Amino acid sequence: MEYVRLGRTGMKVSQICLGCWSYGNHADWMLEIDRARPILEKAFDLGINFFDTANSYSRGRSEEILGEVLEEHRSDLILATKVYGVMGEGPNERGLSRLHIMQQIEGSLRRLRTDHVDLYQTHRWDYNTPIKETLSTLDDLVRQGRVRYIGASSMWAWQFSKALWTSDKLGLERFESMQDQYNLCYREEEREMIPLCRDQQVSLIPYSPLARGFLTGKYKRGETPVSIRYKSDRSLRDRFFRTIDFDIVERVEQIASEKDVSPAQIALAWLLHKGVTAPVVGATKVKHVEDAVASIDVRLTMDDMKYLEEPYRPREVLAHAHATSRP
Repeated sequence: MEYVRLGRTGMKVSQICLGCWSYGNHADWMLEIDRARPILEKAFDLGINFFDTANSYSRGRSEEILGEVLEEHRSDLILATKVYGVMGEGPNERGLSRLHIMQQIEGSLRRLRTDHVDLYQTHRWDYNTPIKETLSTLDDLVRQGRVRYIGASSMWAWQFSKALWTSDKLGLERFESMQDQYNLCYREEEREMIPLCRDQQVSLIPYSPLARGFLTGKYKRGETPVSIRYKSDRSLRDRFFRTIDFDIVERVEQIASEKDVSPAQIALAWLLHKGVTAPVVGATKVKHVEDAVASIDVRLTMDDMKYLEEPYRPREVLAHAHATSRP
């Protein structure tokens, strides 16, 4: 395992982060603690020290599973969780207000069985709360010792730029990481967010690095998917399965065959060669973790990278071409 700095901090994280969205009870395909335990333990044994979850994943059950399984290893772990999502029926049980953040950090700490979170991330941009209020609250949590560093997820580049500017102007803690969707089939972040993060020395820890399993090659062109995940995960159905997506995954499979590795290893290796800090990899089987760790040793040539990237086209370009095409 290789370890790298997170953002401008001195904290070292493994180059693979295990995402824990799949652990809980929100959907039929998710794993409860008996099935999640061997995966989490294997990840730790293979050197992964970076684990990512959120308070809203199965309304806290993901945090509970992570806290129970890895409690004895707490001093060796980098625990990351998030705040923003709906946690109840009341009007203040969501968002990034001071009230909600202060309430939710207590719940996350209790469920994770720890006295601090190493990386506390805003899960979405809150249009109803001034960014100054959110950042000053996060700054207070760092000063209190309940949070070590802060990060962000899922926002537009102008919003992230505004947040960084606000922190610098007011002398508040600064976001050290950005968790946005990024994979071979979805590269919209290359336009603005990734250049911004590189300029500001913010770590990239992309989620959905395997396009929700699409880049593993499990779905074939022309076949009707039958998996429970496909039937229940609308974002998987809606975001992928275009003709171009299949063009990409078939190239992934070709290079994987040439190098005698799995398609998942090629897709993750591509991200690591693009300079991300740590892809956030979901795993519902021990083999998924083993594949993810093995991807660190996969070497791609410049020709490999070009071949993998060649079919991609920005989504609005495709939409425009479709709208203006003639019968």
